[in-house]
Amino acid sequence: MCGVSGVTAAGLTVGYAAALEQFPPMEAVELAVLAEQHGFSGVMAADHYQPWVPAQGEASFVWNVLTALGERTVGDIGPGVTAPTFRWHPAMVAQASATLAAMYPGRHWLGLGSGEALNEHITAQYWPEAPERINRMFEAIEIIKKLFSASLAGKDVKHAGQFYKLESTRLWTMPEEAPEILVATAGPVTAKRAGRHADGLITVGAPLEKISGLFGKFDEGAREAGKDPSTMPRALQVHLSWAPTDEEALANAMQQWPNGGMKFPKGDIRTPFDFEQMAKLVRPEDFEGRMIISSDPDVHRADLQRYVDLGFDRIYLHDVGRNQREWIEVFGSQVLPKLVR
Repeated sequence: MCGVSGVTAAGLTVGYAAALEQFPPMEAVELAVLAEQHGFSGVMAADHYQPWVPAQGEASFVWNVLTALGERTVGDIGPGVTAPTFRWHPAMVAQASATLAAMYPGRHWLGLGSGEALNEHITAQYWPEAPERINRMFEAIEIIKKLFSASLAGKDVKHAGQFYKLESTRLWTMPEEAPEILVATAGPVTAKRAGRHADGLITVGAPLEKISGLFGKFDEGAREAGKDPSTMPRALQVHLSWAPTDEEALANAMQQWPNGGMKFPKGDIRTPFDFEQMAKLVRPEDFEGRMIISSDPDVHRADLQRYVDLGFDRIYLHDVGRNQREWIEVFGSQVLPKLVR
């Protein structure tokens, strides 16, 4: 990303993950503005139709919020992530993304994932198992890329595939350059396909050896497609809990983000109320190795530095508590300036 704020000389950016599941849309925008004032570089916002648990309490429309962020901030903006497969036809995701990129040149990236039932089942379609969801996502990426490239060339394009059809059309509003497509994955097979078919990778905090394996597969796929993986962005979303005391930090995690302590796949769970029942089983020790919960900014800094050393060039931080303003100020002064690439 060129021209964004908060970019270090070595090319590392540390952005703000706006929790649209926890804050009303305009409050989320105000918090993102504050984060930018304190050194955060840009904003990732998730496309959720429902919160994880009722206690979080919100789920605003990500594209509206990204537009407001485009007006109020100067850094990069993108959905982290949207599923172009069930609630959306891929052509609509392509149009939304192209319009945002045309409005805010050089700032928008398109983060795509294979979806979760929590958000996607609401249109009452069949909910398939993970392999089909992933295949749907890659066919959707094929359509989005076709629309971007054909539209830039002033041509119509059509598609007839296993899951989607597109009759002859083009995107009439396009930026000068298509938005980069980042694919979210925590699995090696999908990472390799992402290397072949996308522009970059998004993943979440995990053991370093697991992420290192993802990078290896991503690089392999990129090289197979004739691309240089060293030029392709690697983005990371990190959930964490900071508060003035360890007890408050833990309470925030248990109440606001119990899903962070759930050690099982969550893609098939359909309602926040089901998650709420499962949250009753979460114990403090369940967060160990999954999320840093600490009142010490330096503990968080050391954890983040490990990811920087591994090779991430974009990191987006989500403090799971409601103490966003206090957290932004502390991390802006005590954590962000100390990260080195």
